[in-house]
Amino acid sequence: MSKAITNNQSVDLISDFKEITKMRLAVSVVFSSVAGYFLGAEVIDFVELLLLAVGGYMMVGASNAFNQVIEKDLDVLMDRTKNRPIPSGRMSVKKALFIAFTFTILGLLVLYIINPVTAMFGAISIFLYVSIYTPLKTKTPLSVFVGAFPGAIPFMLGWVAATNDFSIESGTLFMIQFFWQFPHFWALGWWLYNDYKRGGFFMLPTGKRDRGTAIQIILYTIWTIAVSLIPVFGVTGRLYLTPVSGILILILGLGMLYYAYKLYKNRDEISAKKLMFASVSYITLLQIIYVLDKYIRIWI
Repeated sequence: MSKAITNNQSVDLISDFKEITKMRLAVSVVFSSVAGYFLGAEVIDFVELLLLAVGGYMMVGASNAFNQVIEKDLDVLMDRTKNRPIPSGRMSVKKALFIAFTFTILGLLVLYIINPVTAMFGAISIFLYVSIYTPLKTKTPLSVFVGAFPGAIPFMLGWVAATNDFSIESGTLFMIQFFWQFPHFWALGWWLYNDYKRGGFFMLPTGKRDRGTAIQIILYTIWTIAVSLIPVFGVTGRLYLTPVSGILILILGLGMLYYAYKLYKNRDEISAKKLMFASVSYITLLQIIYVLDKYIRIWI
């Protein structure tokens, strides 16, 4: 009996750890960083790649743990967050802070082993997310703009880790993920509008699920597609995309734009949810196409 209880406690502990660090989100961020590394590296160093994955996970996990400590009283008010470890009482604030500070220190050390520039951008990311973006979420819709900066760093971070340099290539990767976040988070904010409202969060640019917000979502979707296609024209240094891959990216982008238009037309939660998932598919497939395009060119 005691063994069963111990096993259940271990499972609960692992589950809470995954939730306090937002494992699924952290893994998607690590995926972006790894994609950026493959794009930037001339020779793949798998030890360096592993350090990037571990350090990246720790930085994201730390940011999420700090975020949940700061928003613990607001998380209780929302259906999607009330069962998180802290508001549910399964984890103490002290334990969450221990995880957050430990992950911050270890994450920065791991990234510093790769190179100081990577550690610097990792530190900037966690500072912007925790100290500026998180407090602004209950103050102004501009929080999404501020949050787009740390959110855009991972794709770029991989290139910086591989090259020890911030250049036009890494800047382009940053801009792709920067513009992408607006339709993504506004779609999420529209879908979960009532829940966010209960928590006092202002996520939509006009503050409402209205025509103005829908138009801005369409505009930022178009800008995301445009920035994603810049490497096709050979003006971004070593970051190049063949016309065939450019067409694939354009098709993906038009698919995302279609869902953005459907949201503008219907202005309902279902359309917002579909756009949110379409945006996730877009950025994931874009990163895969970018990497495959590079290595297919090398192999050919």
